[in-house]
Amino acid sequence: MAKTGAEHLKSLQDGRVVYLNGKLVDDVTTHPAYRNAVGAAASLYDFQAHPDNIDWMTFESPTSGGRVNRCWQLTKSYEELVARRRAIEGWSRLSGGWLGRSPDHIASSMVGQVMGLPVFEKHSKERAGALMDYFQYARDNDIYMTYVIINPQADRSKSVSEHDDEFLATGVVDEDAEGITVRGAKMLGTGSIMANEVLFANIQPLRPGEEKYAISFAIPMNTKGLKVMSRRSYEESATSSFDYPLSSRYDENDALVYCDDVKVPWERVFIYKDTEAARGQFQDTYAHYMQNYQAMTRLMIKMQFQVGVARRMCETIGTIGIPSVAEKLGHMAAQAAMVEGLVYGMESGGGMFNGYYVPDRNLMYTAQVLTQQLYPEFITSMRELAGGGLIMLPSSAEDFADPDLNRYINATQKSAIGSAEEKVKFMKLAWDCIGSEFASRHTQYEMFYAGAQFVTRSHAMRTYDWDRSAELVDSILDKYSLSDTIGGDKIAAE
Repeated sequence: MAKTGAEHLKSLQDGRVVYLNGKLVDDVTTHPAYRNAVGAAASLYDFQAHPDNIDWMTFESPTSGGRVNRCWQLTKSYEELVARRRAIEGWSRLSGGWLGRSPDHIASSMVGQVMGLPVFEKHSKERAGALMDYFQYARDNDIYMTYVIINPQADRSKSVSEHDDEFLATGVVDEDAEGITVRGAKMLGTGSIMANEVLFANIQPLRPGEEKYAISFAIPMNTKGLKVMSRRSYEESATSSFDYPLSSRYDENDALVYCDDVKVPWERVFIYKDTEAARGQFQDTYAHYMQNYQAMTRLMIKMQFQVGVARRMCETIGTIGIPSVAEKLGHMAAQAAMVEGLVYGMESGGGMFNGYYVPDRNLMYTAQVLTQQLYPEFITSMRELAGGGLIMLPSSAEDFADPDLNRYINATQKSAIGSAEEKVKFMKLAWDCIGSEFASRHTQYEMFYAGAQFVTRSHAMRTYDWDRSAELVDSILDKYSLSDTIGGDKIAAE
């Protein structure tokens, strides 16, 4: 009744072209660089299909009648929005919030786009129809989507049309009765290794005259001419799950995606050579808000995980009773609770948009602005709490296999709450949260996945209810005047 992990794994054995370390990857489901992360993605579907979870994790598709994840639900009420968020939480908890591009992220973007379908209809009734048809297909098949919506970083001082290579970024080469042909690159392709399909779009504004880049479409990951150039795999570098419990399981990977004259059929093209529609795809619909509402729900879980790690560190090394440590933990707990409160506030402060109940936009951007600074501060606080304990650990799990080394480990890796093995196991997890290459990538990710700070702050300014604040200021200004003061200031009872 619902998509399973086995079905998802089978769908990834599709002949997609993925390059890693100068070689073509035969099968992402079995390759040592990806198999565990792909398995983690598959486990999401097994979780939703379990009899104990299927009712709250899935709903009945109105077009197919099958059970699909609630991330595809077009919410009509506050209650439906909360039920949808609880399903997102359910998936996030399986990885502790470390899978940033789980299937519910792009699904949330697609939900937001369909909520704003009139934006596409203004551009083209035909393109809007293609989007709606695709949405129903993706929903009915519980498709795992990724997206590439940023142009390659070459020379940031130039616009997309000013580079020497006119097809540095993905643009239209040709068109005919069957569709369009596109060439060029997009990034970041996070999760593309384990996704079924990829959405191409533009989150960055385009200028008049850059219409060839003003396109949006979705294609399968095994489309002819589509090349995926993976960054280095942290999973492949992880020596063991004991030493790198997060790196070895949840490295969803990032990739540059290149279109080598890819043919896209018209039924998969949602925007075509329209710079205004390309801008409106995220900003005038609810796409940007819904995808980042999902991201904040996931981050809420991740912050809960991190504050749990922080406290366990202090318990492990015996500093939990020190007043300054308790003060720092209290501050971190308050910060984690603030993120949770903002998520709930987005829901309770939401309203109707084109007949759908949606989260409050300004509170969503408020959460983004604050957490872009908060997450690296959190990591710094965790480093301060850990001290040198994260550095002086056995080199690997193999050290325990040597009787002499095992004896030395038990003699030196003392803990206030457990055995030496338990301490090393936990502190290895803490390092993978804070200091490993995987952890560093996540710090960068949490700081910039929503855009540069000046971008999110401008969104917060744009969506804030300034009229409400102005009315409060005016309500006080209206209570007095210069003439009243000169004539004898008297404060009347209010």
